Amino acid sequence: MAIIKLPTALRALRYYNFRLYFSGQAVSLIGTWMQRIAVSWLVYKLTHSAFMLGLVAFAGQIPVLLLSPYAGAYVDRHSRYRTLLFTQIASMIQAGALAAVVWIGNYNVTIIILLSVLLGCINAFDTPSRQSFMIVLVEEIDSLPNAIALNSSMVTFARLVGPAVAGILLSSYGEDICFLINFLSFLAVIISLLLMKITVPVRPKNTEPIWSGLKEGFSYVKDNKGLRSAVLLAAAMSLLVLPYTNLLPVYAVSVFKGNVTTFSWLNSISGLGALMGAIFIATLKPGKDFMKIISYAALVFSAGLVAFAYTTNLKIALVLIMVAESGLLVEVAATNTYIQTHVEEHMRGRVVSYYVMAFLGMQPIGGLLVGSLAHLIGTPLTVLIEGLCGITAALLFTPVLKSKRKMLKEKMTEFAKRISEV
Repeated sequence: MAIIKLPTALRALRYYNFRLYFSGQAVSLIGTWMQRIAVSWLVYKLTHSAFMLGLVAFAGQIPVLLLSPYAGAYVDRHSRYRTLLFTQIASMIQAGALAAVVWIGNYNVTIIILLSVLLGCINAFDTPSRQSFMIVLVEEIDSLPNAIALNSSMVTFARLVGPAVAGILLSSYGEDICFLINFLSFLAVIISLLLMKITVPVRPKNTEPIWSGLKEGFSYVKDNKGLRSAVLLAAAMSLLVLPYTNLLPVYAVSVFKGNVTTFSWLNSISGLGALMGAIFIATLKPGKDFMKIISYAALVFSAGLVAFAYTTNLKIALVLIMVAESGLLVEVAATNTYIQTHVEEHMRGRVVSYYVMAFLGMQPIGGLLVGSLAHLIGTPLTVLIEGLCGITAALLFTPVLKSKRKMLKEKMTEFAKRISEV
């Protein structure tokens, strides 16, 4: 298929199929972020409970933890294209159901939790199929890192625009309009998938039990030091650090004495920081040491949260959140790129699914943990602890920082020895 010339930072957009995917997802993800913001605000408005925020997050993401390995093995055996098309249609149905129950006013926290569980089950299959589908869209492995970076840029642009639009609509019209817009936004990505010119490869029939493939994927990750470190760090950050976002409604109302507009600002500025990180990743030249980038980005994210935890000045807090989120995006995009460029094609779906399980699947447990901890000891202290846990995780699980820590320890031992001799 013919390709067009574009600047290096946009080189993946040369491909027709990727351009369709990029534009369709951009529209759909704006709606997705509007729904996320509206759900968080609706739950907090109903319950005024940090614990319930964590519980709803847990309900929406625990299926990813439980189903992702199986979904990855499934994706490696079936058409990624057809799986992705099915999950997008299913997501649209879920969004329509949520819009309907809120529109007619026949809803409560239980209904929101049940619909969140349904979406989590869909996402368990959607995410590994979407991530492993990327190589098909760009056709060439050399363009894959840029495609991942541009995809991250698109996701973060949606994260910037979605909360801002949601904040305006929530204060003016209510939650139901946000859910309706998300329902309609899925048309964009479904149409883009239908317009793609892709020859769906015929997968050879696999007679082995699917659980055998799942076990093979686990062994593959365990025996590869780089992949193992990347997945472990993602799991630790998702469990202990990333759930701080569930507490932003509490910060908006209790710490900054604001309202839904304040909550929208916190989310939008987070999106701006993430967009900055995505631009950094997109402009990287080939051959960069992504493991080193992962290490330092995790430290920037965690240190930003430590500084943010007890900040009561909203303007300073927004700057700190922006810096932290830029570090988070760089870490996530660099991890995804490292994994996708260090895995064999026949293992792609399974390895990506273990990363998805680590990154998304650990968040529900973390959300429940963080929500409970914030209820007991307060929100600022909880976020401070999260930031310190992130710094510790980066030092423990990243080979680059582990080697530097070992080197520093040896130097300190040598220095102490010299002092004792004197």
